[in-house]
Amino acid sequence: MADAAGIEIQDVQKTYRGVPAIDIDCLRVEPRSTLALIGPSGCGKSTLLRLIVGLLTPDRGTIRIDGTPMGPVTRLALQRRMGYVIQEGGLFPHLTARENVALVARDLDWPEARIEARIQELLDLTQISRDLLGRFPTQISGGQRQRVALMRALMLDPEVLLLDEPLTALDPMIRSDLQRDLKQAFGRLRKTVLFVTHDMAEAAFISGEIAIMNRGSILQRGSFRELVRNPAAPFVTEFIRAQRPLEVPDLTPT
Repeated sequence: MADAAGIEIQDVQKTYRGVPAIDIDCLRVEPRSTLALIGPSGCGKSTLLRLIVGLLTPDRGTIRIDGTPMGPVTRLALQRRMGYVIQEGGLFPHLTARENVALVARDLDWPEARIEARIQELLDLTQISRDLLGRFPTQISGGQRQRVALMRALMLDPEVLLLDEPLTALDPMIRSDLQRDLKQAFGRLRKTVLFVTHDMAEAAFISGEIAIMNRGSILQRGSFRELVRNPAAPFVTEFIRAQRPLEVPDLTPT
């Protein structure tokens, strides 16, 4: 199993047509920790992940993975140390599930025996039956596609795992099962995980620490209890209250 690597973001800004999409002074995700990133649609969550994985270039600032700055020279090597799950999985429809999972490993000329051994490890982790691997994405359910996308992201045993609202638009019961399985998987893998969601209950369940974003900036970071007890801005309280029906514990001081 690969070691985990921390993520460091310093003075990073990304603008579109003069409007800041991302404006973050400092954000660090410690090695082997899970941070849930939450905020309203359009607040910059997905843009931030694309910056971290090197799909976008910041207008200013530095993003480091395990101390190495992301840039033209380091991009490819760093990308191979990160697993990235986009919204709705992003599987290639013309490839079978197995071909999707093994795509990058084959490009790197992994021996077939090594590919097969790694696929078996990931089948055990994601609780997918082997017979599903021969099907195309349109032939499997949404929940199964998300599990296959997670397998693909983990194929190279990356140190960092980035997930961009991976459970959006799933049936509530399937989503609940995947939330439980993801939490267990993160605990087993002990990788550095940045998990994007717009669901506070999901964020609180999967991660012990949550960062709330709005208009490209991090407003507050802490546990769910801390966000409720000591909101750093009125927006934090408004966002949490808008998440009803969310079971907010009684935090009245005794």
